[in-house]
Amino acid sequence: MATEKGVVIRVSPTTAWVKTMRTSACETCEAKGTCHTLGGGKEMEVEAINTPKAQVGDKVIIGFETASLIKISFLVYVFPILGLIAGAAIGQELAPAWNLSAPAFSVILGFVFFSIAFLCIRQVGKKLAQKDTYQARIVRIRQHAPADEACYVRQA
Repeated sequence: MATEKGVVIRVSPTTAWVKTMRTSACETCEAKGTCHTLGGGKEMEVEAINTPKAQVGDKVIIGFETASLIKISFLVYVFPILGLIAGAAIGQELAPAWNLSAPAFSVILGFVFFSIAFLCIRQVGKKLAQKDTYQARIVRIRQHAPADEACYVRQA
């Protein structure tokens, strides 16, 4: 499980928004769509499933399932390339049958398959976003907020 440290900034009945720092690992993460940059800097706001019932001001550990990250990484990075290669190979084979230029038809079909792969990723991504397995979750509370911060609790 990939984990990050953060501070809860607001809560709802089932989720919490956690402020954390953007790391280099964020750039390759498919789940970065659920994260929002605060002020365009390194601070991130991540919506996470709040199973331990963390409150505003609590210091927490959030995590993403590693297996889920690997599956999503494959979907985002490898699947389009496979589509491109498949389209190019099919174009190379079909071009002579239709009396077309093999290199040109190969390139065209390769990019068509590449584009179709991205449309598929978009559809699958919408479905995966609804599953808890592909969402960040608060793994544990590292430190509860001091009592004087309790008056600043924001409920979503």
